[in-house]
Amino acid sequence: MERSALAETKKINWVHVSTLVAVAILVGTEMVGASWAAGWALGGLLQLDPLVSRVIEAGFGLCGLALLYYFMRTAIRNEPIR
Repeated sequence: MERSALAETKKINWVHVSTLVAVAILVGTEMVGASWAAGWALGGLLQLDPLVSRVIEAGFGLCGLALLYYFMRTAIRNEPIR
């Protein structure tokens, strides 16, 4: 009961929210873009079939999203919203 009362009294710090949104956009674009490009480069370097190359690109893109998730989890821990 005490925990919910504390959450209700603290206001959202919009400066921290805007910082986290900006970081998510910037780092997300870099991480997902770089991992997708790495998949494309690997497929081209090994002269793979286009379908196999797309699968590798998608796999690397998912890895980039996973990295973004862990990065944002740490960023939110260090830059609290409330």
